[in-house]
Order: sequence, then C-alpha cells, then structure tokens
Amino acid sequence: MALADPAGCAKGNEDNNPFPDIIELNVGGQVYITRHPTLVSVPGSLLWEMFTQKNVRSLARDSKGRFFVDRDGFLFRYILDYMRDQQLVLPEHFPERGRLQREAEYFKLPELVKLLAPKLSEQNSLGDDPCQSDPEELSPGADAARGLASAAAAPPGTAPGGAGPEGRRAGFITIGYRGSYTLGRDSQTDAKFRRVARIMVCGKTSLAKEVFGDTLNESRDPDRPPERYTSRYYLKFTFLEQAFDKLADAGFHMVACNSTGTCAFAHEQTDDRIWTSYTEYVFYRE
Repeated sequence: MALADPAGCAKGNEDNNPFPDIIELNVGGQVYITRHPTLVSVPGSLLWEMFTQKNVRSLARDSKGRFFVDRDGFLFRYILDYMRDQQLVLPEHFPERGRLQREAEYFKLPELVKLLAPKLSEQNSLGDDPCQSDPEELSPGADAARGLASAAAAPPGTAPGGAGPEGRRAGFITIGYRGSYTLGRDSQTDAKFRRVARIMVCGKTSLAKEVFGDTLNESRDPDRPPERYTSRYYLKFTFLEQAFDKLADAGFHMVACNSTGTCAFAHEQTDDRIWTSYTEYVFYRE
C-alpha cells in the first residue's frame, strides 16, 4: 500500500505528475500552501524548474515533509502573488523594493525584476530610494529644485543650499540613547553605572555625515541620499560626551531634551534596583 505524500494535501495527477495538486512550502520558516499550476506558471523560473522535474526526492524538505526553500519567507508572499497572475501589486510606500528585486532575480523572474527596477517602476519616480522610510519627503528632483530656489533667494555671501558664509548648513540633529544603571543600598551605584547600549542619530544625512564622519554607522540605512532624513543611524562609540564634543565643534547647540525611565528590582532579597531610561537631545545649528 502506497503511503500518502506528507508535503501535499491531494494526490498526484493521473498524467504521471509526481507532485500533488496542493503543495505546502516552507520558505525561510514561513509556510505557504498553493497549487502546483501556480508554481509552474512562469516557464524557466526557478520554481518551474523545481516542480516540473520527475525526481521529487532531490528537493529539500523540512521535518514535516514540506518542500523547503532557503529564502526570505516574508518577501516570498509577493513572489507567489506574482506567480498567480503575473502582476505586481505592492503596499503603498513599500520599503523593501531593493530586497524584493534581489529575490525576483534569485527565482529567475526577469519580468518581475524589470517591474521592480527604479527606472522602470510605475509606482516610484526615477531614482527613488529603495530604502525609503519617510514617504512624506519630497523626491530628489524636488529637493534639487528647492535647493536652486533657495540659492536664488539667499542673501549675498551665502553659499548655495542654505549654507552660511563658512559653508555650514543650518539644521537639527537629534541624539538618542538607552542607558541603565544599578542603584544599591544607601544609594550607592555599582561599577557599571550608566551603561549605554547604543547612541542613535536622527536628522539629515548630509549633516550627520559632516559632524560624525567615520564614527557614524550607516549599516541600518545604507546609501541614503544626502538630502534625505533618517532615524536609523547610530554611532560606533558609546560615550555621550564624545558625541557632544563633535556637535559643539561643528557649531551645534543643545536646544531641547527629554527622557523617560523605568525601575525594576534586580534581586528579590536585596534593595538593588535597575533603572533604565531613554533620552533624546536635540541640537541645532543656525
């Protein structure tokens, strides 16, 4: 007696097709259930190659018998949607267009790659940033036009783009950090007073790079255009005073700050308490 295929919910077709009509996929830990005709709807694609071969045993499976694909499980939903009707429909202000294009290249979907390419995209303008996290911003072309208008209206002796006589541009930079410290009996602090996990930087990219230079870590928001804003940069050091010194050297002054904090007992048998806080400092340069 033949055993049922654990990877499918239906038996194979009668035309010697080794795959069931309903197929379960495990893509990067995310489970998808779809029909076999959907997976082979684009000839020449990677999924078409996988699910038209006769040797089913050569395909990787997880512990529950589902066909396994080691790719981004969350982005695969858009790959599967495209396989159903060969149309691209993304949420408004979709932030992972570049990563989805890479997935389309991996799954050998050239038409989808073209739809996701910035120059051919119908949803985003030419040169749109694939890592956009602030959709309310103007496009780079609009920023350039605004810069030209500002230069035309600037007083004599002012550099283009709103910079002052020394070439320094006005603007805000916000420094945020999460810190913690342990307060023991008689209000005595331990040696780990004010442990700073990470110092975040928010503001215009060009200003952040001007002030912090090589000490600015851009790994969370790479290739952001200079005139765009970001809230995802952080510093490679954890000394607040070092950040303040750099801002002071660049002509910035603190104009506001705010902080929130929570307290928890470190040990039930002692009076030691752990305080954690999040603080933001706002700096401005005229």
